[in-house]
Amino acid sequence: MGEGRAGGFSGARAPRLLNRLADRLWMRLAEASWPWMLTRRDEQRVLAELDPARIPRHVAIIMDGNGRWALRRGLHRTAGHRAGVKSLREAVRTCAKLGVEVLTVYAFSTENWQRPASEVQTLMELLVEVLHQEIDELDEAGIRVQVIGRLDPLPAEVVRQVREAEARTRFNRHMVLNVALNYGGRAEIVDAARRLAEEASAGRIRPEEIDESLFARHLYTAELPDPDLLIRTGGEFRVSNFLLWQLAYAELWVTPVFWPDFRRIHLLQAIVDYQRRHRRFGKV
Repeated sequence: MGEGRAGGFSGARAPRLLNRLADRLWMRLAEASWPWMLTRRDEQRVLAELDPARIPRHVAIIMDGNGRWALRRGLHRTAGHRAGVKSLREAVRTCAKLGVEVLTVYAFSTENWQRPASEVQTLMELLVEVLHQEIDELDEAGIRVQVIGRLDPLPAEVVRQVREAEARTRFNRHMVLNVALNYGGRAEIVDAARRLAEEASAGRIRPEEIDESLFARHLYTAELPDPDLLIRTGGEFRVSNFLLWQLAYAELWVTPVFWPDFRRIHLLQAIVDYQRRHRRFGKV
């Protein structure tokens, strides 16, 4: 991330620290006045409908609504991003317990650079903080961290934390936590096409050999199965340049719940709804 886009990663931290403390105080006050409507009994009813033999292999999530969640509570938008960390932690733990093989989360898109520089910088700092805080639990749970996207424009500290997390967990096999960071579906397809063109130009492949299978092996997600289920929070009905190639036959599940309010029961509801559907893949 260039300094012109995000104001430099190592700028004055005192004002941001004060804002962060204020955000956390207001978040606790807001949560105390916001009774959760879903009970343990509701969760047990959903669990009773769940078929353990038909858990989706790959779940993808567009974690939307952080800013709107914060603004409705009179908080800085960044408070929503911080509150969303709890939801991410719960989603990772739940997917790991259910036997989901891959969980892909949309952390930062190529379009997110257009947000205010202060918000981008806070997001970068939060990424470093979360990776540092969560890596021990992820490693102990056998979860492999993988990051997809164009990492070169990111701050050096973010890239360092990402590479360390990937290296530390590279042999874990229980689940893959696939983090889309500075990611865009169109950019991914362009990068794959460019690599194929370079191989063809070097004579390693012939143009007539290029098919869907070969193209897919040049995507960021080459070693992963395509998503079975896409969850989007925040109520918007669009894919927002996320996994455009891979989502061809994914089942979509949209909830009006903002990401900071997304809990285990919502994930379970999405999977139960997925299991009720008949996936035909173009067949009868």
